[in-house]
Amino acid sequence: MRVLTIIPTYNELESLPKTLQRLRAAVPASDVLVVDDNSPDGTGHLADNIAAEDSQVHVLHRKGKEGLGAAYIAGFKWGLAAGYDVLVEMDADGSHQPEQLPQLLEAVEQGADLAMGSRWVPGGSVVNWPLYRQAISRVGSTYARLMLGLKIKDVTGGYRAFRRSTLEKLNLDQVDSVGYGFQVDLAWRVAKMGLRIEERPITFVERELGASKMSGNIVVEAMINVTRWGLQARWNKLTGKEAPAQG
Repeated sequence: MRVLTIIPTYNELESLPKTLQRLRAAVPASDVLVVDDNSPDGTGHLADNIAAEDSQVHVLHRKGKEGLGAAYIAGFKWGLAAGYDVLVEMDADGSHQPEQLPQLLEAVEQGADLAMGSRWVPGGSVVNWPLYRQAISRVGSTYARLMLGLKIKDVTGGYRAFRRSTLEKLNLDQVDSVGYGFQVDLAWRVAKMGLRIEERPITFVERELGASKMSGNIVVEAMINVTRWGLQARWNKLTGKEAPAQG
């Protein structure tokens, strides 16, 4: 399988080099695409320098900060056009441990259409997270699971490996969710198509360098969208209408 690991960046000058070093050591066969949203701190320039020294590292420059979802969609389209078989979502800050990526790739090799790194299945864990952060994540996943009828334990998790055919079946142009809600949106779309989703336990480590991009507005946006999608799906079921694509 040709694997592309997509790493969105915005002001990750401190954390990106270490993450790339760990990833290239853990899964040498994986190519990497850094999707930089014109980081003011020079992350994009640093990525260019790394790519100049490593032919398996590529950089996609975007005009500005438009959200995590838009960055991943751009990365997916780039990877599909380049012919990759598996496309991976990974954070730049080290919270997604590259050493655990082989578990996700193994799940895809064994038939999963989407392999998800999960903090909330047996064997999964979080490190250096305060209780309130754990509560927000658990409650958010539980709420999304109940509203959307999903069986996924960690609906909001962002460490994922998509089979090429899975992304080809999604209408990526209809996905306009950003931040927190983007991960829920894609997982729900895959589940509604009846594709095979497998969760593998991971250890999520809170970032040591740089600043988190999570904000209250992102969480609120996700909760509003999940509520809207869930109520809309229930209404469509009651009226016998086909559910429109959410976005």
